[in-house]
Amino acid sequence: MIRLPTKLTNAGPPPQRYAARALLASVSAALLLGGCMPAPHPGALAQVRARHVLRVVTLNAPTSYYLGAHGAQGFEFRLASGFAHGLGVSLQIDPVLDAAAMRAALAEGRADMAAAQLTADAHWREFGIATAPYRSISQLVVQAHDRPHARNITGLVGARVVVRADSPQAAQLRAMRAAGIAQLTWTEQPAGGADPLELLERGQADYAVVDADEFAFARHIYPDVIVDFELPDTRPAQWIVRPDGADLAAAADRFIAEARDSGLLAQIQNSAQAESADFDYLQAHRFEQDITRRLPQLQDLFQRAALATGLDWRLLAAVGYQESKWQMQAVSDDGAEGIMMLTSDAATRVGVRDRTNQWQNILGGARYLAEVIRTIPSHVPEPDHTWLALAAYNVGYGHLEDARVLTQKLGKNPDSWQDVREQLPLLGQQQWYQHARRGYARGWEPAGFVEQVRQYLSVLEWFDTTQLSMRTSQREVRAALAAPGSRYD
Repeated sequence: MIRLPTKLTNAGPPPQRYAARALLASVSAALLLGGCMPAPHPGALAQVRARHVLRVVTLNAPTSYYLGAHGAQGFEFRLASGFAHGLGVSLQIDPVLDAAAMRAALAEGRADMAAAQLTADAHWREFGIATAPYRSISQLVVQAHDRPHARNITGLVGARVVVRADSPQAAQLRAMRAAGIAQLTWTEQPAGGADPLELLERGQADYAVVDADEFAFARHIYPDVIVDFELPDTRPAQWIVRPDGADLAAAADRFIAEARDSGLLAQIQNSAQAESADFDYLQAHRFEQDITRRLPQLQDLFQRAALATGLDWRLLAAVGYQESKWQMQAVSDDGAEGIMMLTSDAATRVGVRDRTNQWQNILGGARYLAEVIRTIPSHVPEPDHTWLALAAYNVGYGHLEDARVLTQKLGKNPDSWQDVREQLPLLGQQQWYQHARRGYARGWEPAGFVEQVRQYLSVLEWFDTTQLSMRTSQREVRAALAAPGSRYD
């Protein structure tokens, strides 16, 4: 700061001239300093575009992100991919163990946003900016099927209730207790601990509170757990953007609105629901047991066949389970045999001499599936490419083509499995099949075949079988299936 002298001598300039010079010097200094100041710090959106990468931290979970037979999958992965594409940048996914690790990534500047079906409570808002909700998620109270029903929230008072620690469910229980249910208590399972649903099956808890989406996957692993009742309030699912990212949050809000209007959100949700579609209760039980008893004897053969054909071994195992329940002695009415249910014609086509040989049967089925996959037009994207190939594997490529032609005639997309799946059953109706090149087909069978394979595949993709042995217990199977990050940490 410039200070005017308190006492002037006769040798100096007049006070007015001194003041004018001082003012001029002050203005000049300010201009010089202004010229040297750094440019304003770019906003988060500008930084994302400058680096050409959107960094997203998430959870390794079936409702968020996981590695499947066709690469990265999960609701959050698909939605974040759409956002990154709209920004014209690539997507970088960082899967971590729990919510605390996500918050740390935001606080330390290692992530632009967190995406894992989050609800922005007061704790989350300390670490970032919440976007507009992109969906609402129901909250379920679940129990073992042989336990008494609570039927409402007051029925949980005095019971052993369990939730995951640092979860939206724990926050919701705290809110309910604060709202007047003072006697409500629960236990919070830490990340890496036993799944709350596993505790129900062990008899170590009476009830658990979970997301409906989470339970849609988990019920295949814990078929003895059922829904007791649904909590009255759903919770919003949001992204949390880094704390200095107001511009990025605004861009995310615009994308969410556009995705809702365009149908992209509905499309992503439909894909997630297909991956977690219903299992029959007895079927789920049998699959759980067969993973323990049969798969350890076959996994090496599936992996060898996968190396020979370039397919994912889990896809081959899922097809084999749908075909024969992994039973080598299986035989169909049309003469198909073995784990992959090879017909005589198909075996000859792929060079299998002995369909009753377990290795030849699995390898032959893998070769045949790979051949069918190659017949699907190359421009069809994954995973639709594989789903269409599975339908052709089941019903024949000619009938699949009839369904694709019919799909196009009806104004739908012949490269979309969802659209083709809706038309396949029409091949069993005379008004449609009489105009089809290959005529009548039981079109509902390939539609069901593909959906069943997808369900088995979604479980196997989450199942780290590398440690399986003939002595692996069902409890250990469930724990491996359910543990967050068990495969890809």
